[in-house]
Amino acid sequence: MPLHIPTPYIRSPIASRRLGRTVRLKLDALQPSGSFKLRGIGAVCEARHAAGARRFVSSSGGNAGIAVAYCGRELGVPVRVVVPESASARARELIRIEGADLVVHGASWAEANAFAQSTLDEHDAFVHPFDDRVLWQGHATMIDEMAAAGPKPDAVVLAVGGGGLLCGVLEGLVRNGWHDVPVVAAETEGADCYARSVAQGRPVELAAIASIATSLGAKRPCDAAVEWATRHAIHPVVVSDADAVAASLRFVDEHRIVVEPACGAALAALERPVPVLASASDIAVIVCGGVTTTAEHLQTLRATLR
Repeated sequence: MPLHIPTPYIRSPIASRRLGRTVRLKLDALQPSGSFKLRGIGAVCEARHAAGARRFVSSSGGNAGIAVAYCGRELGVPVRVVVPESASARARELIRIEGADLVVHGASWAEANAFAQSTLDEHDAFVHPFDDRVLWQGHATMIDEMAAAGPKPDAVVLAVGGGGLLCGVLEGLVRNGWHDVPVVAAETEGADCYARSVAQGRPVELAAIASIATSLGAKRPCDAAVEWATRHAIHPVVVSDADAVAASLRFVDEHRIVVEPACGAALAALERPVPVLASASDIAVIVCGGVTTTAEHLQTLRATLR
Protein backbone atom coordinates (compact mmCIF):
# COMPACT_ATOMS: atom_id res chain seq x y z
CA MET A 1 0.00 0.00 0.00
CA PRO A 2 1.29 3.53 -0.75
CA LEU A 3 2.03 5.89 2.10
CA HIS A 4 -0.54 8.44 0.91
CA ILE A 5 -4.32 8.00 1.02
CA PRO A 6 -6.99 8.67 -1.63
CA THR A 7 -8.62 12.02 -0.84
CA PRO A 8 -12.14 13.34 -1.49
CA TYR A 9 -12.93 15.11 -4.74
CA ILE A 10 -16.12 17.03 -4.06
CA ARG A 11 -18.31 19.75 -5.50
CA SER A 12 -18.38 22.88 -3.34
CA PRO A 13 -21.97 24.15 -3.34
CA ILE A 14 -21.06 27.44 -1.64
CA ALA A 15 -18.13 28.30 -3.94
CA SER A 16 -20.11 27.16 -6.98
CA ARG A 17 -23.01 29.45 -6.02
CA ARG A 18 -20.72 32.42 -5.35
CA LEU A 19 -18.79 32.07 -8.61
CA GLY A 20 -21.69 30.99 -10.83
CA ARG A 21 -19.99 27.81 -12.09
CA THR A 22 -19.21 24.36 -10.74
CA VAL A 23 -16.19 24.34 -8.42
CA ARG A 24 -14.76 20.99 -7.37
CA LEU A 25 -12.17 20.56 -4.63
CA LYS A 26 -9.43 17.93 -4.52
CA LEU A 27 -8.88 17.86 -0.76
CA ASP A 28 -5.25 16.84 -0.39
CA ALA A 29 -5.08 18.87 2.81
CA LEU A 30 -6.48 15.65 4.31
CA GLN A 31 -3.33 13.60 3.70
CA PRO A 32 -1.86 12.14 6.93
CA SER A 33 1.10 14.55 6.77
CA GLY A 34 -1.22 17.51 6.12
CA SER A 35 -0.41 18.24 2.48
CA PHE A 36 -0.22 16.81 -1.03
CA LYS A 37 3.56 16.42 -0.57
CA LEU A 38 3.03 12.95 0.87
CA ARG A 39 2.06 11.56 -2.54
CA GLY A 40 5.29 12.26 -4.34
CA ILE A 41 7.59 12.11 -1.35
CA GLY A 42 6.04 8.81 -0.34
CA ALA A 43 6.79 7.41 -3.79
CA VAL A 44 10.41 8.62 -3.61
CA CYS A 45 10.96 7.30 -0.09
CA GLU A 46 9.51 3.90 -0.93
CA ALA A 47 11.74 3.65 -4.01
CA ARG A 48 14.87 4.72 -2.13
CA HIS A 49 14.07 2.39 0.76
CA ALA A 50 13.67 -0.54 -1.64
CA ALA A 51 17.07 0.37 -3.12
CA GLY A 52 18.71 0.07 0.30
CA ALA A 53 18.80 3.62 1.69
CA ARG A 54 19.61 3.66 5.40
CA ARG A 55 18.67 7.32 5.97
CA PHE A 56 16.57 9.95 4.21
CA VAL A 57 17.92 13.50 4.01
CA SER A 58 15.80 16.39 2.80
CA SER A 59 15.56 20.18 2.79
CA SER A 60 12.30 21.99 3.36
CA GLY A 61 10.55 25.05 4.68
CA GLY A 62 7.81 22.86 6.14
CA ASN A 63 5.42 20.55 4.30
CA ALA A 64 8.00 18.48 2.41
CA GLY A 65 10.07 17.98 5.53
CA ILE A 66 7.02 16.86 7.49
CA ALA A 67 6.16 14.41 4.71
CA VAL A 68 9.70 12.95 4.62
CA ALA A 69 9.70 12.64 8.40
CA TYR A 70 6.31 10.87 8.26
CA CYS A 71 7.55 8.46 5.59
CA GLY A 72 10.69 7.70 7.53
CA ARG A 73 8.70 6.89 10.65
CA GLU A 74 6.32 4.66 8.70
CA LEU A 75 9.16 2.84 6.94
CA GLY A 76 11.46 2.66 9.95
CA VAL A 77 14.18 4.76 8.31
CA PRO A 78 16.00 7.60 10.14
CA VAL A 79 15.44 11.08 8.68
CA ARG A 80 17.36 14.35 8.70
CA VAL A 81 15.51 17.49 7.59
CA VAL A 82 17.38 20.76 7.06
CA VAL A 83 15.14 23.82 7.28
CA PRO A 84 16.03 27.48 6.71
CA GLU A 85 15.84 30.04 9.50
CA SER A 86 12.53 31.23 7.99
CA ALA A 87 10.82 27.92 8.84
CA SER A 88 8.09 28.49 11.41
CA ALA A 89 8.23 27.17 14.95
CA ARG A 90 5.16 25.05 14.17
CA ALA A 91 6.84 23.45 11.14
CA ARG A 92 9.92 22.65 13.19
CA GLU A 93 7.80 21.14 15.95
CA LEU A 94 5.84 18.93 13.55
CA ILE A 95 9.04 17.62 11.96
CA ARG A 96 10.43 16.78 15.39
CA ILE A 97 7.15 15.11 16.44
CA GLU A 98 7.57 12.70 13.53
CA GLY A 99 10.94 11.73 15.00
CA ALA A 100 13.26 13.38 12.48
CA ASP A 101 16.62 14.97 13.19
CA LEU A 102 16.00 18.68 12.55
CA VAL A 103 18.81 20.99 11.46
CA VAL A 104 18.33 24.76 10.97
CA HIS A 105 20.69 26.29 8.43
CA GLY A 106 20.68 29.32 6.14
CA ALA A 107 18.40 32.24 5.46
CA SER A 108 16.65 30.59 2.49
CA TRP A 109 15.60 27.16 1.27
CA ALA A 110 18.42 27.25 -1.30
CA GLU A 111 21.01 27.55 1.47
CA ALA A 112 19.34 24.82 3.53
CA ASN A 113 19.23 22.60 0.45
CA ALA A 114 22.93 23.07 -0.31
CA PHE A 115 23.83 22.24 3.26
CA ALA A 116 21.59 19.15 3.31
CA GLN A 117 23.30 17.78 0.22
CA SER A 118 26.74 18.46 1.71
CA THR A 119 25.95 16.12 4.63
CA LEU A 120 25.12 13.05 2.50
CA ASP A 121 27.07 9.83 2.82
CA GLU A 122 26.99 6.70 0.67
CA HIS A 123 24.08 5.14 2.55
CA ASP A 124 21.85 8.24 2.45
CA ALA A 125 19.08 9.02 -0.02
CA PHE A 126 18.42 12.68 -0.76
CA VAL A 127 14.71 13.45 -1.08
CA HIS A 128 14.24 16.63 -3.10
CA PRO A 129 11.08 18.56 -2.18
CA PHE A 130 9.99 19.25 -5.77
CA ASP A 131 12.49 18.29 -8.52
CA ASP A 132 12.33 14.52 -9.04
CA ARG A 133 10.54 12.50 -11.72
CA VAL A 134 9.48 9.80 -9.27
CA LEU A 135 8.01 12.51 -7.07
CA TRP A 136 6.02 13.95 -9.99
CA GLN A 137 4.63 10.51 -10.78
CA GLY A 138 3.50 10.23 -7.18
CA HIS A 139 1.78 13.61 -7.27
CA ALA A 140 0.04 12.59 -10.51
CA THR A 141 -2.03 10.05 -8.57
CA MET A 142 -4.35 12.86 -7.49
CA ILE A 143 -5.38 13.32 -11.12
CA ASP A 144 -5.86 9.55 -11.45
CA GLU A 145 -8.34 9.77 -8.58
CA MET A 146 -10.09 12.78 -10.11
CA ALA A 147 -10.39 11.04 -13.49
CA ALA A 148 -11.83 7.95 -11.83
CA ALA A 149 -14.43 10.09 -10.05
CA GLY A 150 -15.14 12.33 -13.07
CA PRO A 151 -16.21 14.42 -14.83
CA LYS A 152 -13.39 16.06 -16.79
CA PRO A 153 -12.95 19.70 -15.65
CA ASP A 154 -12.62 22.67 -17.97
CA ALA A 155 -9.61 23.94 -15.98
CA VAL A 156 -7.42 22.99 -13.01
CA VAL A 157 -6.27 25.61 -10.51
CA LEU A 158 -3.25 25.03 -8.27
CA ALA A 159 -0.51 26.82 -6.37
CA VAL A 160 3.02 26.72 -7.73
CA GLY A 161 6.31 27.14 -5.87
CA GLY A 162 9.23 25.09 -7.10
CA GLY A 163 6.99 23.28 -9.54
CA GLY A 164 6.63 19.79 -8.08
CA LEU A 165 2.84 19.89 -7.79
CA LEU A 166 2.55 21.50 -11.22
CA CYS A 167 4.71 18.84 -12.89
CA GLY A 168 2.79 16.08 -11.14
CA VAL A 169 -0.62 17.45 -12.11
CA LEU A 170 0.50 17.87 -15.72
CA GLU A 171 1.79 14.29 -15.85
CA GLY A 172 -1.53 13.16 -14.42
CA LEU A 173 -3.53 15.13 -16.98
CA VAL A 174 -1.56 13.64 -19.86
CA ARG A 175 -1.70 10.04 -18.66
CA ASN A 176 -5.46 10.31 -18.19
CA GLY A 177 -6.05 11.74 -21.67
CA TRP A 178 -6.84 15.25 -20.37
CA HIS A 179 -4.22 16.90 -22.59
CA ASP A 180 -6.52 19.84 -23.40
CA VAL A 181 -7.33 20.85 -19.80
CA PRO A 182 -5.61 24.19 -19.07
CA VAL A 183 -3.87 24.82 -15.76
CA VAL A 184 -3.98 28.06 -13.77
CA ALA A 185 -0.77 28.31 -11.72
CA ALA A 186 -1.13 30.72 -8.80
CA GLU A 187 1.61 32.44 -6.80
CA THR A 188 1.86 35.34 -4.39
CA GLU A 189 3.66 38.60 -5.11
CA GLY A 190 7.24 38.30 -3.96
CA ALA A 191 7.31 34.53 -4.55
CA ASP A 192 6.36 34.67 -8.24
CA CYS A 193 9.39 33.00 -9.81
CA TYR A 194 7.20 30.82 -12.04
CA ALA A 195 5.19 33.67 -13.58
CA ARG A 196 8.42 35.53 -14.28
CA SER A 197 10.02 32.41 -15.74
CA VAL A 198 7.12 31.75 -18.11
CA ALA A 199 7.13 35.40 -19.20
CA GLN A 200 10.83 35.19 -20.06
CA GLY A 201 10.79 31.66 -21.44
CA ARG A 202 13.51 30.43 -19.09
CA PRO A 203 13.92 29.73 -15.36
CA VAL A 204 14.25 33.00 -13.42
CA GLU A 205 15.74 33.15 -9.93
CA LEU A 206 14.41 35.73 -7.48
CA ALA A 207 16.91 37.68 -5.41
CA ALA A 208 14.85 36.92 -2.30
CA ILE A 209 11.39 35.76 -1.22
CA ALA A 210 9.21 38.70 -0.20
CA SER A 211 5.97 36.90 0.65
CA ILE A 212 4.41 35.40 3.75
CA ALA A 213 3.52 32.30 1.68
CA THR A 214 6.77 30.59 2.60
CA SER A 215 5.73 27.25 1.08
CA LEU A 216 5.99 28.99 -2.28
CA GLY A 217 9.48 30.06 -1.26
CA ALA A 218 11.61 28.47 -3.96
CA LYS A 219 13.52 31.33 -5.54
CA ARG A 220 13.70 29.42 -8.84
CA PRO A 221 11.32 26.86 -10.37
CA CYS A 222 12.60 23.53 -11.63
CA ASP A 223 13.47 23.39 -15.33
CA ALA A 224 10.74 20.85 -16.09
CA ALA A 225 7.98 23.16 -14.81
CA VAL A 226 9.11 25.93 -17.16
CA GLU A 227 9.49 23.54 -20.08
CA TRP A 228 5.93 22.29 -19.60
CA ALA A 229 4.67 25.78 -20.51
CA THR A 230 5.94 25.24 -24.07
CA ARG A 231 3.63 22.25 -24.62
CA HIS A 232 0.63 22.70 -22.34
CA ALA A 233 -1.74 25.60 -21.71
CA ILE A 234 -0.53 27.06 -18.40
CA HIS A 235 -1.79 30.43 -17.17
CA PRO A 236 0.27 32.01 -14.35
CA VAL A 237 -1.67 34.22 -11.93
CA VAL A 238 -0.10 36.34 -9.20
CA VAL A 239 -2.15 37.39 -6.17
CA SER A 240 -1.32 39.49 -3.11
CA ASP A 241 -0.47 38.04 0.30
CA ALA A 242 -3.60 39.70 1.64
CA ASP A 243 -5.80 38.00 -0.98
CA ALA A 244 -4.19 34.61 -0.27
CA VAL A 245 -4.81 34.95 3.48
CA ALA A 246 -8.38 36.17 2.94
CA ALA A 247 -9.07 33.18 0.67
CA SER A 248 -7.64 30.79 3.29
CA LEU A 249 -9.88 32.26 5.99
CA ARG A 250 -12.91 32.09 3.70
CA PHE A 251 -12.09 28.41 3.12
CA VAL A 252 -12.13 27.82 6.88
CA ASP A 253 -15.56 29.43 7.09
CA GLU A 254 -16.98 27.61 4.07
CA HIS A 255 -15.39 24.16 4.41
CA ARG A 256 -14.05 23.94 7.99
CA ILE A 257 -10.53 23.08 6.78
CA VAL A 258 -7.46 25.19 7.59
CA VAL A 259 -5.02 25.71 4.71
CA GLU A 260 -1.91 27.84 4.53
CA PRO A 261 -1.53 31.03 2.42
CA ALA A 262 0.35 29.11 -0.29
CA CYS A 263 -2.82 27.08 -0.86
CA GLY A 264 -4.82 30.28 -0.42
CA ALA A 265 -3.11 31.64 -3.53
CA ALA A 266 -4.92 29.02 -5.63
CA LEU A 267 -8.22 29.73 -3.87
CA ALA A 268 -7.72 33.47 -4.41
CA ALA A 269 -7.10 32.92 -8.13
CA LEU A 270 -10.71 31.74 -8.43
CA GLU A 271 -11.82 35.25 -7.59
CA ARG A 272 -9.61 36.94 -10.18
CA PRO A 273 -10.73 37.88 -13.73
CA VAL A 274 -8.76 35.10 -15.42
CA PRO A 275 -10.14 34.56 -18.96
CA VAL A 276 -9.65 30.77 -18.97
CA LEU A 277 -11.66 30.55 -15.73
CA ALA A 278 -14.32 32.99 -16.87
CA SER A 279 -15.07 30.71 -19.82
CA ALA A 280 -15.04 27.50 -17.76
CA SER A 281 -18.21 25.90 -16.44
CA ASP A 282 -16.47 23.24 -14.33
CA ILE A 283 -13.28 24.11 -12.39
CA ALA A 284 -11.12 21.78 -10.29
CA VAL A 285 -9.03 23.27 -7.49
CA ILE A 286 -6.15 21.41 -5.88
CA VAL A 287 -6.50 22.13 -2.15
CA CYS A 288 -2.87 21.28 -1.45
CA GLY A 289 -3.06 21.83 2.31
CA GLY A 290 -0.43 23.07 4.68
CA VAL A 291 -0.40 21.80 8.22
CA THR A 292 2.09 24.47 9.24
CA THR A 293 -0.55 27.14 9.90
CA THR A 294 -3.53 27.64 12.21
CA ALA A 295 -6.73 29.65 12.00
CA GLU A 296 -5.35 31.97 14.69
CA HIS A 297 -2.19 32.56 12.67
CA LEU A 298 -4.24 33.36 9.56
CA GLN A 299 -6.27 35.89 11.52
CA THR A 300 -3.07 37.49 12.81
CA LEU A 301 -1.72 37.71 9.27
CA ARG A 302 -4.96 39.31 8.06
CA ALA A 303 -4.69 42.01 10.71
CA THR A 304 -1.03 42.61 9.84
CA LEU A 305 -1.65 42.86 6.09
CA ARG A 306 -4.49 45.37 6.28
